[in-house]
Amino acid sequence: MTAPFDPVAWKLAHGRELTLGPSGLLMAIINVTPDSFSDGGQNLRTADAVDNALRAIDEGASIIDIGGESTRPGAAEVTPEEEQARVVPVIEALARRADVIVSVDTYRAATAERAIAAGAHVINDVHGLQRDPDLANVAAATSAGLCIMHTGRGRQKLPDVVEDQFAFLRQSLDLASVAGVKPGAIVLDPGFGFNKETPAENLELLSRFGELHALGYPMLAGTSRKRFVGTITGREAAGRDVATAATTVLLRKAGAAIFRVHNVAINRDALVMTDAILETERKLAGGSSL
Repeated sequence: MTAPFDPVAWKLAHGRELTLGPSGLLMAIINVTPDSFSDGGQNLRTADAVDNALRAIDEGASIIDIGGESTRPGAAEVTPEEEQARVVPVIEALARRADVIVSVDTYRAATAERAIAAGAHVINDVHGLQRDPDLANVAAATSAGLCIMHTGRGRQKLPDVVEDQFAFLRQSLDLASVAGVKPGAIVLDPGFGFNKETPAENLELLSRFGELHALGYPMLAGTSRKRFVGTITGREAAGRDVATAATTVLLRKAGAAIFRVHNVAINRDALVMTDAILETERKLAGGSSL
């Protein structure tokens, strides 16, 4: 069991690191795709993607997550070459413009390798290393930070939502260990919305989020504008940011360290307020200030 609010150094490529724990951090979503469910088509030009990334940094993002293939259900796969043609120029341009941690959202080893060479620091794999067996080797060889996400797609899940998290993520962690990925490079993501069939399943996962600390790694949460948020609120994707911020508050109190979001500004304010409340609770309980 980890102490989720204690400081931990997250080790990243190119000798960088981020401190996780005492304050929640924001990972801004920049999808360089025509068909992502919320921001598809907004960042197809490299200049637009970089401008939106710089705006997210100004609003409080510590990490920029750049993806070149939509992960929405039913989205068409792209070739590795097309994915790389989308993300690599953005990473190169952003590296010239800003001193920010850059993540590449990919499950392909070849794309990850080129992205790290272009200046990315983190690999964010929505298939938890279980789609491309070479991805873990790239993470180890480049000393990249590694976000390992749980997914229920393409397999039979266990009936209990948390037991399935443990089963899948432990298999992913075994793959990382065999490849030589250092534990300090790893962050886990429970994969809200990724084949969690109903709002109730996502809500149970959110409510039991604290149980996931038993895995022993910092946790990333990605609820932003997800379908279950829309089903509960009755709002289309662009109108789900307030409800997303509500989940950010709850998940931060449950110990999540990083929040992957579309709207940085509203979630930044939600995190700042939540961290102030958590600090006050620690003081009232007799704990030391972090």
